[in-house]
Amino acid sequence: MKKYLSFLVLGLLISCSGGGDDNPPTPPLPDPPSAATLVFPFENSECNTGVDLNTDFSEVTFEWNASENTDVYTLEVINLNSSTPPQTLFTSETTATLAIAKGTPFSWSITSRNNESQESAESESWLFYNAGTIVNYPPFPATILEPESGSTAVKNQNDEVVFDWDGTDVEDDIVSYELFFATGSPNTLTSVYVGADSSFAISGLESGSVNYWKVITTDAQGNNSDSGVYDFKVQ
Repeated sequence: MKKYLSFLVLGLLISCSGGGDDNPPTPPLPDPPSAATLVFPFENSECNTGVDLNTDFSEVTFEWNASENTDVYTLEVINLNSSTPPQTLFTSETTATLAIAKGTPFSWSITSRNNESQESAESESWLFYNAGTIVNYPPFPATILEPESGSTAVKNQNDEVVFDWDGTDVEDDIVSYELFFATGSPNTLTSVYVGADSSFAISGLESGSVNYWKVITTDAQGNNSDSGVYDFKVQ
């Protein structure tokens, strides 16, 4: 009888402890957020709906469409005429209001995030002028495409580095670009190209050299804008 009870207890212990899963299934990863679609201020436009605060600033309401799997949006607004840090605002809504300088070019974009994922999604970046007393706006500073700042450029089969940029203007009256270039120091920037094309090639750059460049954009009224200086190395 005692022998029977011993087998019974052992069987119960095995039945209670057995069958467990030493490797439970890993819970699924949260879906990453998608990129928001920008709505207003319109791309390459003059924003004239701001609420006046004083002679220098107005409040502008930024709008975008909701993105999937998003808990928090980060609005980033950059003053293209200043080296000050971007203005940022965090919100769970799809609108946000900021006080920004009048008569000034800006870029703006939205970053989408959720609370369960380390991933984020970036929207497009749009340019606009905040309305002011200016009647004819200068072009937006040229957007540098290649070589990007801090990048390493690869020469093509013709031993050339190709410079590409993009220019936009509210009145759509850009007449020329001027490319400035220097090797070794940005203090020696020299004009190497003036024309209507937004691309130019320079040959014979030494491998390993550090180079600097910028673009001045001019419109039909003689207004101009400066892209700022970018640096790159040559492979």
